[in-house]
Amino acid sequence: MTQLFLPLCVACLALVFTSAAPPPTTQTAEVAIPDRCDGIEFDAITPDEQGKHLFFKDGFLWKGFRGPAQRVAESFSDIGRVDAAFRMHREGSTEDHDHVYLFQDEMVFRYFNQTLQDGFPKKVEQEFPGVPCHLDAAVECPKGECSADSVLFFKGSEVHHYDVATQTVKKKEWPEVPPCTSVLRWMEHYYCFQGNNFTRFHPVTGLVVGAYPKDARAYFMTCPNFGHGSGDHKLPLCSEVKLDAITSDDAGKTYFFTGSHYMRLDTIRDGKHAFPANRMWPEVAGGVDAVFSYQDKMYFIKGDQVFIYLSGAHYSLIEGYPKTLQEELGVQGPVDAAFACPGDHTAHIIQGDQMKDVDLSATPRTVTKATTLRHAKVDSALCGPDGLKLFVGGSYYEYTATSELGAGQVERLPSPITPSMMACRRD
Repeated sequence: MTQLFLPLCVACLALVFTSAAPPPTTQTAEVAIPDRCDGIEFDAITPDEQGKHLFFKDGFLWKGFRGPAQRVAESFSDIGRVDAAFRMHREGSTEDHDHVYLFQDEMVFRYFNQTLQDGFPKKVEQEFPGVPCHLDAAVECPKGECSADSVLFFKGSEVHHYDVATQTVKKKEWPEVPPCTSVLRWMEHYYCFQGNNFTRFHPVTGLVVGAYPKDARAYFMTCPNFGHGSGDHKLPLCSEVKLDAITSDDAGKTYFFTGSHYMRLDTIRDGKHAFPANRMWPEVAGGVDAVFSYQDKMYFIKGDQVFIYLSGAHYSLIEGYPKTLQEELGVQGPVDAAFACPGDHTAHIIQGDQMKDVDLSATPRTVTKATTLRHAKVDSALCGPDGLKLFVGGSYYEYTATSELGAGQVERLPSPITPSMMACRRD
């Protein structure tokens, strides 16, 4: 742990010498501003209301993954040192959703837009009954990742799982997770920080999968000669983006897939980052041809096979899968793209310039309609409340209904994929 030196006042000493003696002097030690690339141990980490990550160390604060430190008091005037922090997730609540909670000893401070809210600070036990004070770390866990909107509080080897709605606490111990000095939820993943290392864990079971710990400087900050901070990584040009698949599940989570990686788009304020698809869907490593969502399930098409996953806190492959395309959907491969519109029981399977409609409510499933498209090739497609998008290379075409896709319909002009949509850079 890097030692932080605070200002030290030294009294002036007046000494009487001969007339040749030097005058008395005053000495003041300079404040040592920590450098997170030195491998320091953070006290707390949390996203703010805008999705920018805040890193706390002693009385200092970093905003985002790059840049110098500033004093905590410059942004949060009522608190200096921070022991733990998290951003509340409780959609539908105007009282505390997206508010930032900072903990110090036995007190908790609640902020919105860096303004301390009325009635705070409070004792931790007043705001979170059953949760201990002098916490080491805290992190939010939204419904869908935990069984209900929750907060995980860490103290020593203990994890206190706090249900936001019922205000009940369940105490757990996760032997695979080291004692955390700070915890961060980012892009549906949970990270326990200890020293300058981190360990990714499951927020319900505490299971750790993969080779951990890893050095945080290679992933969560821009440091010379460390991973993403080396300067070698560049985002692709938007015109070069090719989406292999894109879908939104019934919970509103939107994913796109390219190669062996995926990115979640509906959490874009918290950053844009691609992850290996086998982290979430281990059976479809190496890329997919098409993905669509239907009735709390995600259908992955890879070659001549279909993998169906149950949506929920975490995706799980349904027993008995994969099955062949012919057996599951009544079509032969290969498939270029697929989509299903919300509330509809039809899967639209695109192969070259042909779109085949499959009735998902029928048994067995067979093709009920075939349409010749005005597009010779489609990479991926997404249907949602705002209409239909067909992606072709670095562009997309917008339609209001599937009936507009036929070869004889009015031609649509393409729109370019932009950095605000995907993790790419302008040409």
